[in-house]
Amino acid sequence: MKLKYLLSFLTFCFVLTVQAQKTVKKSGILSGRVIDQNDNSSLPGAAVLLDNGKKYTISNPTGYYEFLDIPAGEYSLTVSYIGYNAVEQQVEIIAGKNTVIDLRLSTDTQTLEGIVVIGERLKGQAKALNRQMNSANISNVISSDQVGRFPDSNIGDALKRVAGITMQNDQGEARNIVIRGLAPSLNSVTLNGDRIPSAEGDNRNVQMDLIPSDMIASIEVNKTLTPDMDADAIGGSVDLITRASPYGERISATLAGGYNPIREKGNYIGSFVYGNRFLDSKLGVIVSTSYNNSNFGSDNVEAVWDKDDFNNVYVSEYDIRKYDVQRVRRSFSGAFDYKINDNHTLYASAMYNWRDDRENRYRVRYRKIKPTYDAQDNIIGFKGDIRRETKGGIDNNRNKNTRLEDQRIQNYALGGTHLWSSNLDMDWSVSYSRASEDRPGERYIDFENKKVAMNADLNDGNYPLLTAADDVPENFKFRKLSENDNFTKESEFGAKLNFRVPFSVIDDQKGRLRFGGRLRLKDKKRDNIFYEYTPLAGNEIGGLHTVPNNFYTGEKFQPGSQYVPGYFATKEYLGGMDLNNGLLFDKQAVPEEYLAQNYKAKESIYAAYIRWDQDFTANLSMILGARIEHTRIDYTGNHILDENDLIGEVNNTNDYTNVMPSVTFKYQTDNDWIYRAAFTTALARPNYYALAPYISVVSQDTEIEAGNPDLKATYAYNFDLMAEKYFQSVGMFSFGVFYKNLNDFIYTYRTDSFTTENFDGLFANQVNPIPAGEQWKFKQQRNGDQVNLYGFEVAFQRQLDFLPGKFWKGMGIYVNYTYTHTQAKGITNGDGEIRENMELPGAAPHMLNGSLSWENDKFSARISANYSSDYIDELGGSDFEDSFYDKQFFLDANASYKVTKYLSIFAEANNLTNQPLRYYQGVSNRVKQMEYYQPKFTLGVKVDF
Repeated sequence: MKLKYLLSFLTFCFVLTVQAQKTVKKSGILSGRVIDQNDNSSLPGAAVLLDNGKKYTISNPTGYYEFLDIPAGEYSLTVSYIGYNAVEQQVEIIAGKNTVIDLRLSTDTQTLEGIVVIGERLKGQAKALNRQMNSANISNVISSDQVGRFPDSNIGDALKRVAGITMQNDQGEARNIVIRGLAPSLNSVTLNGDRIPSAEGDNRNVQMDLIPSDMIASIEVNKTLTPDMDADAIGGSVDLITRASPYGERISATLAGGYNPIREKGNYIGSFVYGNRFLDSKLGVIVSTSYNNSNFGSDNVEAVWDKDDFNNVYVSEYDIRKYDVQRVRRSFSGAFDYKINDNHTLYASAMYNWRDDRENRYRVRYRKIKPTYDAQDNIIGFKGDIRRETKGGIDNNRNKNTRLEDQRIQNYALGGTHLWSSNLDMDWSVSYSRASEDRPGERYIDFENKKVAMNADLNDGNYPLLTAADDVPENFKFRKLSENDNFTKESEFGAKLNFRVPFSVIDDQKGRLRFGGRLRLKDKKRDNIFYEYTPLAGNEIGGLHTVPNNFYTGEKFQPGSQYVPGYFATKEYLGGMDLNNGLLFDKQAVPEEYLAQNYKAKESIYAAYIRWDQDFTANLSMILGARIEHTRIDYTGNHILDENDLIGEVNNTNDYTNVMPSVTFKYQTDNDWIYRAAFTTALARPNYYALAPYISVVSQDTEIEAGNPDLKATYAYNFDLMAEKYFQSVGMFSFGVFYKNLNDFIYTYRTDSFTTENFDGLFANQVNPIPAGEQWKFKQQRNGDQVNLYGFEVAFQRQLDFLPGKFWKGMGIYVNYTYTHTQAKGITNGDGEIRENMELPGAAPHMLNGSLSWENDKFSARISANYSSDYIDELGGSDFEDSFYDKQFFLDANASYKVTKYLSIFAEANNLTNQPLRYYQGVSNRVKQMEYYQPKFTLGVKVDF
């Protein structure tokens, strides 16, 4: 379907709504806000009922509600909210006018022998549950107050508490999100409904450890989509919602410090929030800032396993790595709204996140390891090369002798809401987002000892150990010195326009029709450069023993003291080299390190939707609709021969259209049970670098790697059933089952029998390097046939206030479990071999969260656990080469004490289990990577007015 058809569809929606509207009656509008009267904050997800529930609506994330097309007259207006006292008042609707009624609620506080049973301490949980209960789709919501009840410093750590979610970690922090067993590439992350661009060089993933948790008002995980939502979220969409302006002055500040035992260094945390209303409450303002400086590191062992001709399994490559890391996060945000009059409001928001990640890595690598044999072909030893590499950066005020990774994400939005008549409202927004990653002046120096006899202890594949008697500095000669500058950026301009009109086919039952359009213009670029430096005469670099070096023992090395990192050139020596002095070094670009990686990408996405909400009875409602998204892509990559020669640029354009229907039913009983059923469709666009039309040819190794601009977007059919029970004492129980059918899923194709005929079909008019009759290795992303995924999830959270005794009334329990199973069809590797019944990479079968808490009006404490089972992470050429992400179990604890009404102190402990990041190859006792971080401890104070 072409773009003109999409525009025709949008025009049709507008004509339909005009024709569908009833004859204009003497009607008016009722609108306002639902507000917590204690702290003047907004209450999202409140059920606002008019005329004993014959008409109702739900307050949005800013607490705003509205009723359209209300006949003039007097009505009873009621608002209910879990954990709060219900409010009822009489209102008079005047024809042709917008009657504005703000509803202020107080907490439903009950005192029993001095203990607050339901009150201030549960407001965050109440906000989240109300939004989840009254949501039109299947979702999970976390409020900022809830995040504060767990020891979570970033958004990723907070998300791992949600049912059906597990996180992939990096340097001890949760980074990439897996929803219901689907990999990060099949999920989306938005900020106030707008997609956040990615600073990653080759994919669309948003690093969840970049945004501090204290910058967000709430997190909404949408597990099913409605037609007005962007469709690129097969697993789910995570919407980060920023703070809205309060309805009175709000001041909050946090100051904390901590200790990271692994490097015996500290971390420092500070945040500040201020909000108020000005100009007779027409102008609302809230600004916030956050600072986090953490000094830590990790201890790492990695191994690559291989087989010889006699089917003996051994380690062919082996690393011991020591990391020293400083991670500095700064975040700034502001939100502004201006009420022109009762019918028209403008708003603006901005957020700027900036993270400096400084890292030094000291790596010893045993490589090209080959067994040696006796006369009976028994392995009696090993031989290989050893390299000792220091990773750092320039000695300046930014790099500070480290590898600096400067990541920034910025988002700006301007919009408005408008009530044009009692029968029509409209909202619009324009936004600009930009993500970038800059790695300037990144340096490496390594020394090599060749053909070394090695000893290998492989009796326990969980802890393989390689050593060499000749592993001493005097035997290591200088090999290579390099510096690179890597830069990636992605920007997105977005615009959307939405309309809503009353439309019901059943008298006296609520109905409304929504339609709108969406534009997203994306631009991505990766621009890397890499240089090697050869010392000139008189400036030779000798052996490792002749340069400033450090020795790192195995003492306190987390995988075990038997692992000794050893000797390395110091970071100060590497950073202090004057590499741009032409009298000291010869500088040469190394194209094989960057040419194939660089690419440019443009994507234009045009969308339109129509959504019909219809109540059939007071208990049963439906959402029916469809979304159309038209995608145009324009990608440019490089054709590289023998890693160094740029044959030329390869450009490819493509476009495709997806139609995505959906229907959702919701049935709510009178005793707070809610039943949901949904059929939805969604898609996942291929990763950027996978689409780039690059070709990298290494003739010496007879290897080719190529992009695939003809990749199709993965398209999914989703079926969900969910039952939920909500407790008035702030709690819930839920159980749901789900099934997803993914078509054209994407996997990595590998073969060792790529021929000249195969290459001719790769890209048109490209130089063919493969001689006739030869077979080369080839790697490319390709579409498989389909994936079937099914599973279930169960969740329970409740204060045990129904039990007798003071102690139990302060006790709370939170637990959820998710099971998923996947089966992928159409994966082909090797010589056309089809791998049957494969699991989809990234799908964790078992996920479990739990916590126990105890609170009273002064003190609160919580211990939290998070578990996910192992799962396949990346497909290899065979079962032996498949890579698995191992099981994880995290245990965290936190406590706080309210010193005064406004001042509290808190303490947190993360990763008490010292859970490593662990991968294994093929089977669980062949470790591929084990990286340890040790626990982290924090102590702080918080002031909240």
